[in-house]
Amino acid sequence: MLLKEYRDYFKTELVSIYDEQEIDSFFYITLEAFHQMKRLDLALQPGFELDGMQLLQWETVLHQLKEQKPIQYIFEETEFFGLSFYVNENVLIPRPETEELVEWILNSVSGLPRDRKIRILDIGTGSGCIAVSLAKNLPEAEVYAIDVSEKALEVARRNARQLDAPVTFWHKDILETTILPEMFDIIVSNPPYVRNLEKQEISKNVLEFEPHLALFVEDHDPLLFYRKITELATKNLNRNGFLFFEINQYLGPEMQNLLETHTFAQIELRKDIYENDRMTKAVWGSYS
Repeated sequence: MLLKEYRDYFKTELVSIYDEQEIDSFFYITLEAFHQMKRLDLALQPGFELDGMQLLQWETVLHQLKEQKPIQYIFEETEFFGLSFYVNENVLIPRPETEELVEWILNSVSGLPRDRKIRILDIGTGSGCIAVSLAKNLPEAEVYAIDVSEKALEVARRNARQLDAPVTFWHKDILETTILPEMFDIIVSNPPYVRNLEKQEISKNVLEFEPHLALFVEDHDPLLFYRKITELATKNLNRNGFLFFEINQYLGPEMQNLLETHTFAQIELRKDIYENDRMTKAVWGSYS
């Protein structure tokens, strides 16, 4: 079967589930993964034919896409902050909004003292995308990361090795932690923040495939992780250190109030590329 003919079939099979742009993206990701070909290569080789084994590979991907399994899990790879990360179903797929959080951290580092190495802690690291990206872009920093899931830490350690990023990983339940073993200049976290009442807003590919442990919190206490991490930050952030969070878009004012209650200063609430309240930054021990 000609690959260009299979492309038409591929689109027809998925059109009732995904929009055309998504289907195109899936097709060309698969094309590159299986044949190391890009869009232009296919245009230049209209007679490229799939053999039986290749057709079976494509059909396997198509079946999984029909089940709405994320393409990142199918190929166990995704791009984040210009780096290629390994992912599987034990970790969340990194989002573009989280790239914005990393960018904000990098742009804030100049405000820290330079008389010693900067220490950064990522709480709930998952795939390690935040910690590894920071380590790659801040070679002068010491980067640490925590997760409650050993399986997630296996993924994060693999990414750190593959990307040659010096990150120290700790297996720790942050809710059971009373004090951290080091002092830090930056603490960042993208903890679980989706309330159960918001599940109806979540697409099937997220709800059925991504780890609920990393996604959901109980409706009655949606700031559980934020409160705990903020309390730890009051003990383990150096003076004028930064606390960064990715947050639930519906709880921006509540997050600001939480940080104010714990006497953080210079609190900022920032929107993401979709114009949703998505991240906060606060300074500890600043009297200016």
